[in-house]
Amino acid sequence: MIRVALDLLGGDAAPEAAIAGARDALAKWSDDIFLVLVGPEDVMDRARERLPRDRIGGLVAEGRIDPAESPALAVRRKPDSTVVRGLEAVRDGQADAFVSAGSTGATLVASVLTLGLLPGVDRPPVGALFPTATGRVLVLDVGANVDARPHQLHQFAHLGSIYVRHALSVRHPRVGLLNMGEEAARGGGVVTSAHALLAEDPDLEFTGNLEGHHIVTGACDVLVCEGFVGNVLLKFYESIAEFVLQVFRNAGVGAGGELGEALRFLDYTEYGGAPLLGVDGVTVICHGASPARAIMNGIRTAADGVASGFTEEIRSVLTGESRT
Repeated sequence: MIRVALDLLGGDAAPEAAIAGARDALAKWSDDIFLVLVGPEDVMDRARERLPRDRIGGLVAEGRIDPAESPALAVRRKPDSTVVRGLEAVRDGQADAFVSAGSTGATLVASVLTLGLLPGVDRPPVGALFPTATGRVLVLDVGANVDARPHQLHQFAHLGSIYVRHALSVRHPRVGLLNMGEEAARGGGVVTSAHALLAEDPDLEFTGNLEGHHIVTGACDVLVCEGFVGNVLLKFYESIAEFVLQVFRNAGVGAGGELGEALRFLDYTEYGGAPLLGVDGVTVICHGASPARAIMNGIRTAADGVASGFTEEIRSVLTGESRT
């Protein structure tokens, strides 16, 4: 059974969204998930009243890191925070993965400091799954690195390819580089240099530069970009489902709810959290505004990541032991 540590204080709707998400996850996947709840004793008492006692454990942590705080300072000054305690549980073997809708920066910093980076990784990117006409695409980075260098974008491509291959069972992941044009010389110096590195790498199935309109067509399985652009793209994608629904509602279309069901694949809560790739463990970061459904699916993402063994495969590939 996979043990997932869950931050009860992370997110705008904490702890209710986390508790409800935990309840739904345990109800839906009754055979393979055990939750380690991380939070204050009084919050865990509330959770215990709503969750099956034989499927949960508890780890007391009194502190919460606010998104407005400096991540590095907060992680060091708040060793009793839910983020730090939850990741220590993974490091110490009390849990197999950690899920939080709290501060992305703090979760990133704490993951690096507590779990450590895998050999050869400079910066861990956050990968988010976006829906496409043919399935899903992993976009990375979506916010962790706003000034990535060419060799780091090249590394993101490898990390994303390994994750997609092992966690999503895509045998030969196609890699695209997000740009303002398809020509190799388009974009700034970082992007053009990254293009050269990707194109020359025989271990990647590089499809070239892709423009924004290519994303929804399913032109690639892994889309590489730096964190500023990726985060803007992520926030735009997250707004699409509700925007489209509202347009149709205003026009009197789909009032019976069938339209919402048809557009569910656009809803970011269907995809849960985003894996942090390149750290020595499984960390899943959920949106700060995540409702229960997103937390539930974030828990599933974490459990699937553990089951797939992608962390071990990343380690072996980056150390030259495997090229599967």
